[in-house]
Formats: sequence, structure tokens, C-alpha cells
Amino acid sequence: MAGFTLLALLGVLAGAGPYLTRWSWTGVDVTAFSEPPSADHWFGTTAAGRDVYAIALRGLRRSLVIGLLVASAATSLAGITGAVAGYLGGWADRLLLWVIDLLLVFPPFLIAAVLSRVFAGRAGTAVLLTCLMWMLTARAVRSATRALRDEGYVLAARQLGAPALVIVLRHVLPNLTSLLLADATLNAGAAIIGEAGLSYFGFGVRPPDVSLGTLIADGAPAATVFPWLFLPPVILLILILLAVDLAGSGLRGPSDTASFRERR
Repeated sequence: MAGFTLLALLGVLAGAGPYLTRWSWTGVDVTAFSEPPSADHWFGTTAAGRDVYAIALRGLRRSLVIGLLVASAATSLAGITGAVAGYLGGWADRLLLWVIDLLLVFPPFLIAAVLSRVFAGRAGTAVLLTCLMWMLTARAVRSATRALRDEGYVLAARQLGAPALVIVLRHVLPNLTSLLLADATLNAGAAIIGEAGLSYFGFGVRPPDVSLGTLIADGAPAATVFPWLFLPPVILLILILLAVDLAGSGLRGPSDTASFRERR
């Protein structure tokens, strides 16, 4: 509950926060350059006279959207792939496992950096992170499906002539909802870290748009001189990761969370 409450508060801040100030994230105050926090600029201003509060909330909104998109897409892809592999078994299971193991061999950050020029922008970054994050969850879903495929309701559906895809979608995946929801929250945290890391090194969101990663990269060189440029995006990123970790740990349970982190 603490995790979801914090996520909800961050979502409200990202959505409604920009309307609490008269400065937009693209606006420039020609009378305030590198100014510390004040009544007019709550988080201070940049060297170009832009409001740090408005820019930080823009980055927060971008990071939350990318995390939500990647978590939803990666968990859906992993759920369907892992459930099909675990239910069918045989050559289909071996083929899908071979694909998963092959993708796990490649270093994800290096692949993301190489392909970042092709998958440019917010949507491209979300697609790229989705392609690199679904494999471990798929293996967990496959193992859970193998334990479910001999359950009475699955055998009854099979005896009634239900197609394999229908059984997977209507009987197997609904019984894995708690697993998928927990993994989705943890995937969201991993996606936000991945996006922030890519943007920090110039491979993710690019100017003129911003994200928490680009803001941290811009503020890091002047962190000791102008801390208001560096601390707001760092604190927001920490709060997001804390929220999704608490939510995911609460959904999964202590023992399952420990085993999941070992797989990670």
C-alpha cells in the first residue's frame, strides 16, 4: 500500500504539478540565470534561465510513461510466450527456451546503445527496452505454467476440445495474475533505471525533450556548485524506484521476492 500510494502521489505530481506554477518546461526567465530556489522558481533555474521545477516534472512524467509502457508490454509478451512454452512443451518449449537463452547472452546495455539510433525518441526507447526485458519473466511464467497444466480445470478444458491458445489465455494466465502483476511492478523499476541510464549517456531521450536521466547528466558536473540542478531529478528517481520496489515486494511476498532478485 505504501508503494502504490507513493506511485499515485508521483503520478498526481507529474500530471497536475506543472499547473501549479506559471513557468513551462520550455519557458525562459531572462532575469534569472542559475538562480537558487526562490518564491518565483521553487527549484531554482538553469544557466539558460529555465525553471528547474517545470523541467523536473517533465522528466518525471517521461520516466513514468516509459516505465508504464515497458512494464505493460514486456510483461504481456513474457506472459504469453512463457505460458505457451510451458503449456505446449516439446519442440515449441525447446524453441522458445532457445530464443530466450540466446537473447540473455547479449549484454543488454551494449545492445541498447548500439540500437539507440534506430529506436530514437520516447516510443523507440520503450520498444527497445521491451525487447530486452521480457526474457526472465517469461522463464518464470513457463515454470509456473508447467505446474498448472495438469490441474483439473485445465484438463477439463482440454477434454472439452478447447484450443491450446484459448486454454492459455482463459485458464492459465488468469491464474498467474499475481505473479504477472508483481513482475510488472519490478519491470517498471528496471525500465525506469534502463531509460535513465541510456539517457544519461546520450542513448535515450534526446534534446529538446528531457527525462530524469538527461537532467541528472546535465546537473552532475555542477552538483557541488549548483545542487538545485542535480538533486530534484535524483530525488524523484529514488522515490519512483522506492515506490515500485515496495509495491512489487508487497505483491510478491518475501520469499518470492528474494528468489526473483536472485534470478535478476
